[in-house]
Amino acid sequence: MKTAVIPRRLPLAALAAVLPAFIAAHPATAQEVTSREVVQPLPSPEIQRLNRALMELARAPKSLDALVEAGDASLAAGDLDAAMGFYGRADDLDANNARVKLGIAAVYLRSGRPVEALEAFALAERAGAKPPEYARDRGLAYDLVGDHARARTAYEEALAVGREDPETRRRLALSFAIAGNRAGFEDTLRPLLDARDYAAFRTRAFGLAILGDQARAAAIVDAVMPRDLAGRLTPYLAYMPRLTPAQQAAAANLGIFPRAAEIGREDPRIARFAREAEADRRLEPAGAPLGTRFAEVEPESPAETAAKAIPQAGDAGEAQPLAPTPGPAAAAAEVRPGFDLAQAASRPVVQPLPQPKVADAFADLDTDELPAAEKPPEAVDIAAIEVPREKPPEPEPPAHPRRIWVQVATGQDLEALKFDWRRIARAAGGLLDGYTPHTTPWGQANRLLAGPLKGEGEAREMVNALKAKGLDTFPFTSPEGKEIQQLD
Repeated sequence: MKTAVIPRRLPLAALAAVLPAFIAAHPATAQEVTSREVVQPLPSPEIQRLNRALMELARAPKSLDALVEAGDASLAAGDLDAAMGFYGRADDLDANNARVKLGIAAVYLRSGRPVEALEAFALAERAGAKPPEYARDRGLAYDLVGDHARARTAYEEALAVGREDPETRRRLALSFAIAGNRAGFEDTLRPLLDARDYAAFRTRAFGLAILGDQARAAAIVDAVMPRDLAGRLTPYLAYMPRLTPAQQAAAANLGIFPRAAEIGREDPRIARFAREAEADRRLEPAGAPLGTRFAEVEPESPAETAAKAIPQAGDAGEAQPLAPTPGPAAAAAEVRPGFDLAQAASRPVVQPLPQPKVADAFADLDTDELPAAEKPPEAVDIAAIEVPREKPPEPEPPAHPRRIWVQVATGQDLEALKFDWRRIARAAGGLLDGYTPHTTPWGQANRLLAGPLKGEGEAREMVNALKAKGLDTFPFTSPEGKEIQQLD
């Protein structure tokens, strides 16, 4: 899953451009606006919430509550860069704030970075966050790394709080589908389908596609979605069975679909996380505690022991192992009151017969290397023949590739941004020489960018150097497909 690198800093000065105080600072512009009748839609509730938080930050730039509120509002509005910027500044003020850690985890989760999200959830829990508060999102993070058992446990924990949450139920249903449990998928989703929950039909389409029922999935999409949207979505459904479980979770829950070359190939970070998690589970103690296996039971006879060691009819290869050792609860139940440990130690112990193995059947063969077979003169060594293979065509470079920049300012007026660039370039003392200003839309404003740069390290070095000059900037990564225009 390729995702943009999310910056941890967002300058408050860059956000001041969208404050309502702009009108008060430009009375002529305000007079011109009020002199005409303009009908325009009201901002969304998320944007109104963000504006209130920005106004509070204008009065108190170091208000932790206002920074977190601005981060939450930006996250609700879908601006992950801005949200991480606010949470990063709040984290600087209080590095042990559970609400801040949960916000950072939510940004990582929405951007398709579940490993970082799980680490942030762990930090939030240490800071005092209660698991039911974030169980739904933590469950999705587990699904995104392929740990569906833990994901379903988290979803069920969220639902157990008592308040029915359709989104949690939809995620739980998809987790069942990814694990191949069709009955669990159908039963979990049925209450939402009966209630005519529109999003549940989309979830059902993805779940059926994951389970391999593409025809029914496509029929649902055609029935409930607009024709143009259905036409774009249906081809993706055909690829769902070919994705890894983690990719299926990302596509169905977040709409993040892998590139063609990455279909069915696990993300290295997720694969590494899965290996480390499996290693941790292997280190967990298992079996009966020491001292509980001396149960007062009669030893087996040699005939009984030998009978267990003999493979049953139909077995192939190695013999089947003996019955598994009982767990702690079963072993403890075998110890009866009044049991004398010295008495048990004095009883004869029958050693089990060695179990036959396939390798033992070939142990008596000569270990010398076998003689090489003589080849007739006319024989052709096909292993030495190089078969020409058709090479796939080189992919065309994207029109707008992923690039790294340094954001130096924001503003609504492009002409004003030209003036800002000249002012900032002078204050930078030559650090911006050789770079061309670029812009890209950001909400109702525009980002003013310097670059592109060679990598994230170069961007961080520039940010630090500009900070030494008194200029507050931060790195920005434009994802593939994001159009960046040169500011002429």
